[in-house]
Amino acid sequence: MATKILIVEDDVNIADLLRLYLEKEGYEVTIANDGGKGVDAFRREQPDLVLLDIMLPVLDGWGVCRTIRAESQTPVIMLTAKGETDDKVTGLKSGADDYITKPFEMPEVLARIEAVLRRSGTVSTAEKNSKRLTFDKLVIDMEAFELTVDGKKIPIPPKEMELLYHMASSPNRVFTRNQLLDEVWGFDYFGDTRTVDVHVKRLREKLEGVSDQWRLKTVWSVGYKFEVGQP
Repeated sequence: MATKILIVEDDVNIADLLRLYLEKEGYEVTIANDGGKGVDAFRREQPDLVLLDIMLPVLDGWGVCRTIRAESQTPVIMLTAKGETDDKVTGLKSGADDYITKPFEMPEVLARIEAVLRRSGTVSTAEKNSKRLTFDKLVIDMEAFELTVDGKKIPIPPKEMELLYHMASSPNRVFTRNQLLDEVWGFDYFGDTRTVDVHVKRLREKLEGVSDQWRLKTVWSVGYKFEVGQP
């Protein structure tokens, strides 16, 4: 059964754009154009995740989020044109799981949805057949939580495994340190971006020189990527 996503957004163009991309990824999508209808649709559809705008008619996003959280632990990602820290803190207090500032890029939205669903224990349609990634001399098996390097199983801490899997799931995509903190460590993690550097360094110690077909690459002044096919 497809993963169900509820979009609560009063801007019809944004809602339709989100629907188009999400349905292309295999999600089942429902749209509500105000907060009151959003609450009704949530109770009726029982979605796996909610994309929720803040500035809504009838009932604003904070009110919708608090209502959802009083009834369910369904993941909620807030969508807003505001980027101030106060909004992020308010989102946390209201029970949001993540926060995306408009204007946004769809690849980021899709990646954040996957990350939030993963953290909540919900496997999305796009991930059902991708829990085991295989590259030259490298197998990342999230089902068994095993890392196999050049035929040998390598002990690895959970967060390193999650970080490697997350980057390798999107080969050649560049992730900023802040994106990795949000998508791997979680929206409520307020640690320093140096945490990412430390974990990448430890991964490199395990993976460096194993294959010339892939590598963990630093993209200077930006972040990191799992580079494939460019030895």
